[in-house]
Amino acid sequence: MSQQGDASQYGGVMVEFESGDIRDPSAIKAPSIPGSALIYLKGPKFLIYVSGALSMWGDRMWHFAISVFLIELYGHNLLLTAVFGLVVAGSVLLLGALIGDWVDRNPRNKVAHASLFIQNISVTVCSIVLMLVFSYKQRIEEIWDGWLTVVCYTVVIILADVANLASTALTIAIQRDWIVVITGYNRGHLAGMNATMRRIDQVTNILAPLAVGQVMTLASNVVGCAFILAWNLVSLIVEFFFLSRVYRIVPALSVKPPTVETDQVFRDRRERRRLEGNVAQPQPLNEGNCSSHVHLKEITNLPLCFRRFRRLVSTCKDGWRAYYHQPVFLAGMGLAFLYTTVLGFDCITTGYAYTQGISGSLLSLLMGVSAITGLMGTIMFTRLRKTCGLINTGIISSCLHLGCLLLCVCSVFAPGSPMDLSLLMPYFSSSSSAERGGMASQRQKHPYSLMGGSNQPLLPDRSSIHWTNNTVLFDNVPSGTTPDSYISIILLFLGVITARIGLWSFDLTVTQLLQETICESERGVVNGVQSSMNYLMDLLHFIMVISAPQPEHFGILVIISVLFITSGHSMYFFYAHRAKRKDRLGT
Repeated sequence: MSQQGDASQYGGVMVEFESGDIRDPSAIKAPSIPGSALIYLKGPKFLIYVSGALSMWGDRMWHFAISVFLIELYGHNLLLTAVFGLVVAGSVLLLGALIGDWVDRNPRNKVAHASLFIQNISVTVCSIVLMLVFSYKQRIEEIWDGWLTVVCYTVVIILADVANLASTALTIAIQRDWIVVITGYNRGHLAGMNATMRRIDQVTNILAPLAVGQVMTLASNVVGCAFILAWNLVSLIVEFFFLSRVYRIVPALSVKPPTVETDQVFRDRRERRRLEGNVAQPQPLNEGNCSSHVHLKEITNLPLCFRRFRRLVSTCKDGWRAYYHQPVFLAGMGLAFLYTTVLGFDCITTGYAYTQGISGSLLSLLMGVSAITGLMGTIMFTRLRKTCGLINTGIISSCLHLGCLLLCVCSVFAPGSPMDLSLLMPYFSSSSSAERGGMASQRQKHPYSLMGGSNQPLLPDRSSIHWTNNTVLFDNVPSGTTPDSYISIILLFLGVITARIGLWSFDLTVTQLLQETICESERGVVNGVQSSMNYLMDLLHFIMVISAPQPEHFGILVIISVLFITSGHSMYFFYAHRAKRKDRLGT
């Protein structure tokens, strides 16, 4: 009993001592400071933090670099980057439930090791291909009339997509399952680990692209590929060792509960698999079971590939159905709705700011400040959860998030805003078109909008790379121009930066609700569907930008984004109301 109480101090799990000797109780109760630090450094929490930091650093470097490489390969054109973003989003949207089901059905160590190996090897091979393409680009373009170049581009995008799918599986396994078991299902420790992992992610999101960007700038793209290749190989070994050690010292990780058979969804899945496997018990034909016998015969007569395809489709349907029946379904949907927004430090918002006279160096500074406010959100989450409870923390975070975004709405109508609704009106005649064009040019307060066609998109890609490549993406923008007023852009970024406090606190709240509420046997598939929902809403964000690509349209995108975010938080408010009412009725 005393050992369990002491174990909770180091992550809520029983930690096995390698020597196997019996420790003195007084030494356990009052360990020395160096001894406590050594136990923590060898404990599962620290090993997960280091492994997660290495994985996140590699992911951030790779996501940054692959965007740059695709732009460089295609002649400073965003086509390959847009195709890559579409492939990544589409693959997770379609395969998220299957990835989660695979995580649920296999042992934790095999899932983690396989995901880690596939991710790092895919990035390594992709880096080698990119090095060859950069080194022998002219020769490759001459082979097969240039079709070898297309093959190389296709291989790069496929390998990068496989790496992203493996990274999604690893994130679900470690951050949605492992840390729940490591903390011993202790809510306080779970909140602390979630917040720490998010802080690591915030820091690496700033430093990792900066590091690999400096290597690529000071050396070359080939050296940058070699740097990423070396990092992934070293990271693969270290992460494999650390995760294996965590699996050994936390015995609970080796135990996975069986699939929940009492739920109708899983009874249907078992029955369907029984029929497809042709293991149904023979029954005499009669009017009651004749139709089922015919259906069984139709299934068994299908080719093997079709039966496997039906099984995959069935798994996806069961996963989405399980997600819908979760008690935290509305909270998860609310979080997904927050992805349909242009109010973040991605290429769209920063690209818009660049068209409004904000320099790249100032944007870099603002991005650093936003990272600090994101860290403040993780700190606020842990303190609010202790004092107000988890559900109330989500309510407070939602109100703070929406309140800060009101500044963004005010920026649409503030002095200096380039919004011009007349650009969305149809032109019925050439004369009226010319007249309206003249009026629009007079009303336009910013004469330095993007040059080119009238349908030129405002950077239809969400990767954070583009704000560092303004000289490439905006080389047609005249320099030396200043807006009439900076009030609009100041209000916009003030709202975006301060809103990140409530945003990340709300994100951590929903994440922990998913961890606490979803049963262990469904944890992977439900989180896989949640990832699919996030990518689906993110795709809607791209459609918004493509539909209204001009800087003069950005105000409309801001209003639509706030409406989506308000809808998401409203879903959470409804969930919180139902959860509190259920608690009152239960007590």
